[in-house]
Amino acid sequence: MSAVANPTHVGEPDTPVEYFEYDDQVVRWFTLATLGWGLISFLVGLFIALQLSSWRLNFDLPWLTFGRMRPLHTNAAIFAFAGNAIFAGIYYSTQRLLKARMFSDALSRIHFWGWQLIIVAAAITLPLGYTMSKEYAELEWPIDIAITVIWVVFAVNFFGTLIRRRERHIYVAIWFYIATIITVALLHVVNSISLPVSFLKSYPVYAGVQDALIQWWYGHNAVAFFLTTPFLGLMYYFVPKAVDRPVYSYKLSIIHFWALIFIYIWAGPHHLLYTALPEWAQTLGMIFSVMLWAPSWGGMINGMLTLRGAWDRLRTDPILKMFVAALTFYGMATFEGPLLSIKAVNSLSHYTDWTIGHVHGGTLGWNGLLTFAMIYYLVPRLWNTKLYSIKLVTAHFWFGITGTGVYMISLWVAGITQGLMWRGITAEGKLMYPDFIETVTRIVPLYAVRALGGSLFIIGFLLMLYNIWMTIRGAQIAAPEKHRAHRLAKFTHIDAAVLGNKPHRILEGMPMVFSVLAVIAVVVGSVIEIIPALMVQEFNPGSKAVRPYTPLELAGRDIYVREGCYTCHSQMIRPMVAETLRYGKPTTLEETQYDRPFQWGSKRTGPDLARVGGRYPDSWHYRHMLNPRDIVPQSIMPNYPWLIKDKTDTASLQQKLKVMKTLGVPYSDDDIRFAEANAQKQAEEITARLKKDGISQASADKEIIAMIAYLQRLGHMQPTEVAAK
Repeated sequence: MSAVANPTHVGEPDTPVEYFEYDDQVVRWFTLATLGWGLISFLVGLFIALQLSSWRLNFDLPWLTFGRMRPLHTNAAIFAFAGNAIFAGIYYSTQRLLKARMFSDALSRIHFWGWQLIIVAAAITLPLGYTMSKEYAELEWPIDIAITVIWVVFAVNFFGTLIRRRERHIYVAIWFYIATIITVALLHVVNSISLPVSFLKSYPVYAGVQDALIQWWYGHNAVAFFLTTPFLGLMYYFVPKAVDRPVYSYKLSIIHFWALIFIYIWAGPHHLLYTALPEWAQTLGMIFSVMLWAPSWGGMINGMLTLRGAWDRLRTDPILKMFVAALTFYGMATFEGPLLSIKAVNSLSHYTDWTIGHVHGGTLGWNGLLTFAMIYYLVPRLWNTKLYSIKLVTAHFWFGITGTGVYMISLWVAGITQGLMWRGITAEGKLMYPDFIETVTRIVPLYAVRALGGSLFIIGFLLMLYNIWMTIRGAQIAAPEKHRAHRLAKFTHIDAAVLGNKPHRILEGMPMVFSVLAVIAVVVGSVIEIIPALMVQEFNPGSKAVRPYTPLELAGRDIYVREGCYTCHSQMIRPMVAETLRYGKPTTLEETQYDRPFQWGSKRTGPDLARVGGRYPDSWHYRHMLNPRDIVPQSIMPNYPWLIKDKTDTASLQQKLKVMKTLGVPYSDDDIRFAEANAQKQAEEITARLKKDGISQASADKEIIAMIAYLQRLGHMQPTEVAAK
């Protein structure tokens, strides 16, 4: 690796020699946090997988339902497990690549403890139903602000270290760290802008199609710049270190980096194919997604070929096997991702479990195995000891890849089965499977297989926890080693002349300029993609005909969001024959223009609800929410008995409407003034209909009434339709 990590530094030998130590204590903390949060995130993931195969595991408890547990799992896996792993690897490798202790020990510790407190806040608020319902960005506004503050602390610490480095040129891993820190900050701030209603309730400033585009610009690039670029940086450091060889190709590293960060940022709209998003934005997202094949595989090939000359060690070194397996899963995921973004394929795969299988192939196989290999590499060095058992590492490797494989294959089969059944049409032009529940019961056994795959993965992880515990329990951490290096001299015209035929080397000597160019690379695509889309609603001639939600409907919508119904139901009918036969006419642009947040969904475990309003009587919804099996015996949906017991929060309706009006929803002053009274009037009308249908226990002040009001509103958005009803 020395050929890349330690290029010749013109002038440095004439500068004073400095002695310094690395701060490995914070690396130890982040490593242990990775293991602890990893166990929690994996167990929650297994729990919700089992809930899909047996609805009884929801236990009729609001904080344990699938709709509330699923966001907890994704946040724990991404930001707790992967996040702590990223920070452990970055803090360890950055100090050694830059030959400098982190800029501030205090900032390192604020970063660590601040991040853990954020995770704890997420673990408390999400099961309690405090959510923005935007995937990977569910946390409410106070926690979003805390994330911003801690990320700034991390950025200051990193860039401060970069400025006072003792290495002239920044190594490949540092490039990816720079792109990660800058882009995650941009994504988080833009996507999280909202207007608070109360301490743990807010509405995003974007609505409908705008909110959908911003969310998936964020959501896709959260995968890109939180689960890809930082892990590529870790790969570029730890794989060469593990085999004691330089990265295969420096030129390929350059192409890989710049092409990846420029192209990735454009690809978000492929999550919204065949939706109400303008066609040009969908096509743009698809084209750039397909282009991602090249740089992604360039990085995978560069990592694999770095192992050249070390193939013999693969037979005996399970840590190297994990690195190779991680790169293999990365190659598979980055082949499958562009494949799924092609419109013809996406028409089959979207809203199915195929996408879930794809995502977990990347997270378990790429992020998980790379993290495990990194920790196995780090722990003996951080605790000054030998790994307790190589055999346990080998066992972990086989459990890990087998579990991931079983998980992926079961959901590939489930997803393709779903997609084909949904679109099946008979020779007479009718749906082959008109009852949606048929497409659910057919794949429930595969959910059990998915849970088996997850269990195997967790067994391997438990072996790792035991192995690491036995490794560190008797270890004596040595005193920090003293390192020496020349102080960094100024970059002179002589240096530039010597490196004249290596322009990227010159750029590496100017990390702030490098960072600015990285910002430009990610901002260009963002601006071109987002600005026109934010303006699209203004040019929609039909937008004036849409009525906003009544106060009670808005209260019901907030309950719907709180319960995580979007995790299983979409509200976006695509312009396909099978979908229009099953659900009604395709969803239009203006129908969701007052939806904050949007509810288009990304997975259909249950049917689409965009036009469910008026399809069933109020009593059907009442009984369905109380016990879905009373309506559909094979249903795997949880019971929601607390909606019948808990009172609707009508006291906050005036403030909610006031915030919505500030955001552009055409509520009048009277709408706001009489919000509570109007909600009570509509609730009493619904209650009267329920009692007429034999539900004598119905009470107008309960949450179920507000939920019914919202569900009956879906698909009925024109004032003329309201009058007719």
